[in-house]
Amino acid sequence: MPHLPALRLTGAKILRENTLSEGAISLSDGKISDGNFPEVDLRGYLVLPGIVDLHGDGFERHLQPRPNVHFDKMTGLKNTDAELAANGVTTAVLAQCWSWLGGRRSPEYASDLLQSWAVYKHKSLVDMRFQLRFETHMVDTIDALLGVIHEHGVDYLVYNNHLEDASNSQASAPLGFAGYAAEAGRSLKAHGAILEEMIGNAMKVDDSLKRLASALLALGVRTGSHDDDTASKRQYFAEIGAEICEFPTTLDAATHARALGNPILMGAPNVMRGGSQSGNVSAEALIEAGLCDALVSDYYYPALQGAAWALADRQVLPFEAAWALISAKPAAILGLQERGTLNLGVRADMVVMDAQTRRIEATIANGRLASLSSTAGARFVRALGAQSMAAA
Repeated sequence: MPHLPALRLTGAKILRENTLSEGAISLSDGKISDGNFPEVDLRGYLVLPGIVDLHGDGFERHLQPRPNVHFDKMTGLKNTDAELAANGVTTAVLAQCWSWLGGRRSPEYASDLLQSWAVYKHKSLVDMRFQLRFETHMVDTIDALLGVIHEHGVDYLVYNNHLEDASNSQASAPLGFAGYAAEAGRSLKAHGAILEEMIGNAMKVDDSLKRLASALLALGVRTGSHDDDTASKRQYFAEIGAEICEFPTTLDAATHARALGNPILMGAPNVMRGGSQSGNVSAEALIEAGLCDALVSDYYYPALQGAAWALADRQVLPFEAAWALISAKPAAILGLQERGTLNLGVRADMVVMDAQTRRIEATIANGRLASLSSTAGARFVRALGAQSMAAA
């Protein structure tokens, strides 16, 4: 997909250097530049840094929209790409499970999906990446996991452990446990047997995780842990190099992550809804306490921009600081120095939003049009058309 021709966006309020103010911004050759180029009149709009999402599994609904209804993986990636672009996400980390739960969470499914991604990513609208969510008790799959990471250049892994949840479901919510078994294409007995096998691996977990962590460090893979509920758990994962703290479920875990200097990620839907659907610690409360470094889409891509506006509307943060939680700060956590801002010379990743309706009407990713609609779309088309005619 070609870069846009050199353009100058004028009349909008632009978010640069933590300030939203009226001005103009130019782009050329896929970068934010400084030049007197043909203009696009964006009066009435905001121009904001593109959104960087460090953890989202909303793509799963494009692969499996109903239980046991699977669609082609390339189709799923293509439609995920379009949804991300429409929601202003210019860099997205898709959180794919590597889990004993089976089905679309299995290692086999993850491997197949990454094969599809290897083909599709060269034509994607936005930069789609993958995170692997490794279930800690899958000790016999580490060599296969490392092989897949090496083959596909996966650069982010998070440690999960859902055994307690599964055991509790088996004991107190058998219908739910049976649903997971059916989704994985297993009998209830077979699913229960695999759960018992994973529990039986407990004594091997520490050694296997340390071996895996050492190998990941050598490969340059960033690591984190998911759903830490105690300070001691956060301490353990930090000690094996998993510095990113995803979705701490308690104030204790988040406070310890901050003491360790670990980046803390929370779910944007938690902010939008005013609390956790699972009864865990409130993301907004952690933000107010200075215990959240970035917001992620979790299961709902529209929640990213929605959470930024919710924080501003509730006067928890100025809008500029709220938008940084979904742009500059996540980019810095992942080491993406040329993303998340509109500074001169960085990648041209930006969102054009109607200031009144707050609707995203254009997304530019790496200087390429990823999404375009409504009045802003008409203004871009008019400017590009005039430029084309002048060139002729």
